[in-house]
Amino acid sequence: MGWIAMVLGSFLCGSLPFSVWLGKLFLNEDVRNYGDGNPGAANVFRSGSKVLGLLALILDVSKAAVPVGLSYYNLGIRGIPMILIAIAPILGHVFSPFLRFRGGKAIAATLGVWIGLTIWRASSVGVIGTVLGIILMTSAGWAVMLGLVMILIALIFWMPDPLLLMVWVSETIILAWTHRNDLRQKPALRPWLTRSFLSKR
Repeated sequence: MGWIAMVLGSFLCGSLPFSVWLGKLFLNEDVRNYGDGNPGAANVFRSGSKVLGLLALILDVSKAAVPVGLSYYNLGIRGIPMILIAIAPILGHVFSPFLRFRGGKAIAATLGVWIGLTIWRASSVGVIGTVLGIILMTSAGWAVMLGLVMILIALIFWMPDPLLLMVWVSETIILAWTHRNDLRQKPALRPWLTRSFLSKR
């Protein structure tokens, strides 16, 4: 039953609000006062400190990658216990007990989970898809969904493991909920891209 301790440990790691702590420690500010009001690395960047934002991003990714990678590769946990361990840091970030259960959108934590499970394979595909979505679309939520779709394609054709597919389904449900406000709007291309299409007609 050691996997139960790993689930709890994974949740605890994911719940650590590094962005909020770094903002208060080094900037004497609450990063939740910036941007979308979430306790994530993006709002540390928006606070004006790129170095601190990068550190927050690395920590938010690592807090998921470390327990998931340790469980998957070092302890050899598989099946439902591994799925629970993989989802735990994401839920920890979204419902952080350190922030009265009001956490962030868990994008960095999700990236960390895929690093922990597949090293660079699914994670790199997800990053490429999300960055492409940010470049092309006005909504961050739809950009994240594009990243998830890219991961799904990679899993189906490259790593068709039922465990990974179940993790993907669970993550997609959680991220769809954390980005529900964005997803209520139809996906729209950025104005410069729309203008370029119209100019060619």
